[in-house]
Amino acid sequence: MPAHRARALARAIARLALVSLLLSLSPPAGAAPKAASFEDVAARARVLAAQPYREPDRVPQWLSELDYDKWRDIRFRPERAHWGGQNVPFTLQFFHPGLFYDRVVKINEIDAQGARPIPFSPSLFDYGDSGIGSQVPQNLGFAGFRVHHPLKRQDYFDEVIVFLGASYFRAVGRDLVYGLSSRGLAVDTALSSGEEFPWFREFWILRPGPGRKQFVILALLDSPSVAGAYRFSVTPGVDTLVDVDLQLFFRRQVSKLGIAPLTSMFLQGENRLGSVEDFRPEVHDSDGLLLETQGSEWIWRPLDGRRRLTVTSFALENPRGFGLIQRDRNFDHFQDLEARPDIRPSGWVAPKGEWGRGRVELVEIPTRDDTNDNVVSMWVPDAPATGMLELSYQITWFGENKNLSPNGRAVDTRRDRGNLPDVHRFVIDFQGGQLAKLPADAVLQGVIATGGSPGAEIVGQQVMKNPVTGGWRLVFQVRPSGSEPVELRAFLQRGESALTETWSYLLQP
Repeated sequence: MPAHRARALARAIARLALVSLLLSLSPPAGAAPKAASFEDVAARARVLAAQPYREPDRVPQWLSELDYDKWRDIRFRPERAHWGGQNVPFTLQFFHPGLFYDRVVKINEIDAQGARPIPFSPSLFDYGDSGIGSQVPQNLGFAGFRVHHPLKRQDYFDEVIVFLGASYFRAVGRDLVYGLSSRGLAVDTALSSGEEFPWFREFWILRPGPGRKQFVILALLDSPSVAGAYRFSVTPGVDTLVDVDLQLFFRRQVSKLGIAPLTSMFLQGENRLGSVEDFRPEVHDSDGLLLETQGSEWIWRPLDGRRRLTVTSFALENPRGFGLIQRDRNFDHFQDLEARPDIRPSGWVAPKGEWGRGRVELVEIPTRDDTNDNVVSMWVPDAPATGMLELSYQITWFGENKNLSPNGRAVDTRRDRGNLPDVHRFVIDFQGGQLAKLPADAVLQGVIATGGSPGAEIVGQQVMKNPVTGGWRLVFQVRPSGSEPVELRAFLQRGESALTETWSYLLQP
């Protein structure tokens, strides 16, 4: 066969293959979904990104107008749990659309026979005394789902992870209650142009065999700017691990792309001046951002109740990890019997492979109450968000982990207006590492630096043993220059040896 005819035939075969792929990825209504692997979902995402974004159909308006109490009264019937009583170590329960959740997501299961939809039915839900069950369309669809697995004892299935709303999901370890959340992706967060919220359009859930300890979820993400494929491998335990693989395909360049975003709430802590009126001494789901650099430096940034939107960045190359942490585990510091912030999880993101240059960005949003999440952390790569991006990482949902920042840790940050004109006084307690072994007459030095405000000065410092905790306390005062924010960094050292992580703080006079 002549070469030009062979090339023409190859092009024709390629076109037919593409048409076949498009048809297989866009099945007619009622057909079984074709995706049965991560590679299949990635192929669907690639095709989806080559097409204009299509807004989803919304649920009936009356469902969106339900108030919070009426929506919560719609409860899934636990006895109807998917895979319940089938010798499967995980079960599924589903969320009903309504309130904020005004669009439905497709949910499929994958077993040895392939992928097929999990059908919606109003009979799966208890509508209480509302009387609205008869108005619900028989084919409405689900808003999201949660996964249950025996965590505390073998005869009871505890909630492990929830997927509900946009690309949000959250998980817990064995002895924890729900707190902070994660998202599949953040787009243009805290930009004046407005934030875009990608959403998981469809899920495929692999049916686990008897005795399996890991649960796998595939998801198709979509938004006006990007489509993507996700694989979540969930391993429940004392600490619950969620391994995430993603492939993103961009419809257009994104100004700011947020990878592995974590979202939490901070209203007040021991470092806030002029506390809100609340019987609880502290109100937060996380109290700090923790970072580990490529060079194994640990940086701790306490969260604060900001008076204005505050965005700070930590430039890094190939970070080893970052997360929003709830270090304070003392119930007496919260006095909250309902929310139990003392047992809410921390979230730690550990990249797999090299992520290159970028920054961990922290967004703190002013708030007057604890009803909304107002803190975001995420990885923002320097590389332009175009074409295709492929990354993997692991999120650990945990209560206490002394291996994260194994040296002395800043466990308390307090401040007031000091005893000199125009100063702010900081009192930082460090614990852990080698600090408890040092005698009270050891000589430690606080290494303190300022930035961001030319002319800001440190006015004295003192380092002393804390005989109550066995740790060490650093006290210093800083005098800002005018109204410019002051970036502060401090750690303790003995001789030439650093004994603690680096404490980092943004002081807004």
